[in-house]
Amino acid sequence: PCAVAALVALSFSGAIGLTFLMLGCALEYYGVYWPLFVLIFYFICPIPHFIAKRVGDDSDAASSACRELAYFFTTGIVVSAFGLPIILARVEAIKWGACGLVLAGNAVIFLTILGFFLVFGRGDDFSWEQW
Repeated sequence: PCAVAALVALSFSGAIGLTFLMLGCALEYYGVYWPLFVLIFYFICPIPHFIAKRVGDDSDAASSACRELAYFFTTGIVVSAFGLPIILARVEAIKWGACGLVLAGNAVIFLTILGFFLVFGRGDDFSWEQW
């Protein structure tokens, strides 16, 4: 019921984000596929969280060093994903319009990833741990 609706909404927002990314690459006016390298950042973004969840202790402490290190690495990955298209536009490998579309896609995709962990990371009956 509620989890299924959340999954559908997250899928829809992920499709919107990827559409922005594809438009930044495939429109005839832009026609360069260098921005697709941000897909690497989308895939490696959750890895520090998974490692910290697996390695870290299960205590409900306010903070742990492992979790804070995972937040640090995740922040670096997200900032790099936003920085790559800006640098590509700055060196004129892509146009600034393509950069804007990729940045919009980045914002939507990373908010989708965050939403996925907020909705399914609670550890209740329907969680991502079952997948």
